[in-house]
Amino acid sequence: MSGAPVWPGAVAVALVVVATLAIGSLGLRLSRTTSDFMVASRTVPAFTNASAISGEYLSAASFLGVAGLLLTFGADMLWYPVGWTAGYLVMLALVSAPLRRSGAYTLPDFAEARLGSRRVRTICSVLVVAVGWLYLLPLFQGAGVMLGAALGLPTWIGPAGVASVVLVNVIGGGMRSITLVQAVQYWFKLTALLLPAAVLLAVWLGDGRPDTERLGRPDFPTDVLAWSNPLADGGAQGLYLTYALIAATFFGTMGLPHVVVRFYTNPDGRSARRSTLLVLALLGLFYLVPPVYGALGRVYAPELAASGESDLLVLLLPRIVVPGLGGDLLTGLVVAGAFAAFLSTSSGLAIAVAGVLGQDVTGRSWGGRRLGGVAAFRLGAVIAVVVPAAVALGEPSAGVATTVGLAFAVAASTFAPLLMLGIWWRRLTPTGAGAGLVVGGLGSGAAALTTLYLDGPAGWVGVLAARPALWSIPLATAVMMLVSLATQRTVPPGVRRFMVRLHTPEALDLDRG
Repeated sequence: MSGAPVWPGAVAVALVVVATLAIGSLGLRLSRTTSDFMVASRTVPAFTNASAISGEYLSAASFLGVAGLLLTFGADMLWYPVGWTAGYLVMLALVSAPLRRSGAYTLPDFAEARLGSRRVRTICSVLVVAVGWLYLLPLFQGAGVMLGAALGLPTWIGPAGVASVVLVNVIGGGMRSITLVQAVQYWFKLTALLLPAAVLLAVWLGDGRPDTERLGRPDFPTDVLAWSNPLADGGAQGLYLTYALIAATFFGTMGLPHVVVRFYTNPDGRSARRSTLLVLALLGLFYLVPPVYGALGRVYAPELAASGESDLLVLLLPRIVVPGLGGDLLTGLVVAGAFAAFLSTSSGLAIAVAGVLGQDVTGRSWGGRRLGGVAAFRLGAVIAVVVPAAVALGEPSAGVATTVGLAFAVAASTFAPLLMLGIWWRRLTPTGAGAGLVVGGLGSGAAALTTLYLDGPAGWVGVLAARPALWSIPLATAVMMLVSLATQRTVPPGVRRFMVRLHTPEALDLDRG
């Protein structure tokens, strides 16, 4: 964006920050108890919760990445939004209502209530923090890259700015503040994409639907190395990578801690199911828009794919198609939407990690002193945000889509088997669950670290490390089941009653028969 005015984007980002803090301050006046901070006292209506879930789920990988992938690789990349949306269909069918009926605050709470094991709880706590930080790191890094490209700011401004705004809201009002912010930000992000897309389509139609040849653009590049390509060049590896992407997105959604924790905020299981159904509709509506940018990018800016700037297509396209003040204003709108995407997802992850740290780390007795519930949560929030922000300041970006995809794979390889078996299979034992979590976590985690920080090996070994979900999910599930079958004597004594609780509507009073 060299030579283009940056003031529209700067003003828009400033307004997003002010609006985020102002809306979050409403939650500050309402939050008093630990339940307020962690699950908004389980009083969030279905539509508000669905908007908030959609707001936090639609990260920069959705706002910016989908259009860039479609620009470079075409319609095959629609597997990304299809997978991200279909993950909620799996949650609707298998997880959302029983999880709400469990009465837990966090994933470790559910694991301990279902299995009666502090050891399994500890493993879950470690994994929640690991997945949360693995997801937060690329968001903070991506914010720096985006603000640098759009506003010419130093890259450290992005991580520091996003972390500061998120921390103020999370510490101030917890889940109540974040719920209001994320619900509003979903509709703002949709508007920030939809309005410019409508203008760009009108210009395209007014130009007589030009193609790249009529515009004098170069031939569309076909030999681009992508920043995130799940399909490879075809053949056996390409097919494997496609199925691995589907597995990670379908099952990773139910294992993401910031997604799961939102279902604890519904009043009951029926409301949780209704929220999930509404999320499917809201995500489907949003994902209709990024392909428009990808398609128009192939007409007006195909050279972005060759230059490695395809992930900035949404930010650059308005000025390319609409020169002058109109393009500047549209650019400011999409820059603000992208910044809101970083804020909303980071806020959800911070809440999830802070809740676990507040219960299992900062809330413990240290030197004879023990922090209270809200104080422990706030200290946990500081750790949850500051650690990945500090790492983001010192590490080069590994690519938002790549790292987020690996976070999905780790979540799918650990919490997805735990939730499905814990909810639907009464023979699951603490030993089996712990073994499966360790195997799935170590396997997918080692693959993620190899891909991000080491030169990945060539051939099939590198492919298996880059997309571990297709082997790590079955492995973790098999270990959980086989070890559980071998340790049936350790099945918790109250498992039958707990399973009835998970699957019985709240309208039935179990205590009265």
